[in-house]
Amino acid sequence: MSLEPSRMLRSHKPLILNWAEAREQVSLGAVEGLNNRLKANLGNSCCFRTYRAIKLMLYHKLGSLPEPELAHRFC
Repeated sequence: MSLEPSRMLRSHKPLILNWAEAREQVSLGAVEGLNNRLKANLGNSCCFRTYRAIKLMLYHKLGSLPEPELAHRFC
């Protein structure tokens, strides 16, 4: 059961207005590139057991942060 178009637009109004405001401030190409990198890294993270571990991995991968010297290196 889908919403009629006017109800759907009203229910998503804050998101639509946010998109319109941010459109001129943020490059959509950069956002898409970051999103693709995030999805690729999450696809390779099947062995993480906690959200905290995934969050730390993403900070290091996407932020190009150095790994600690004593960290275990996976292939």
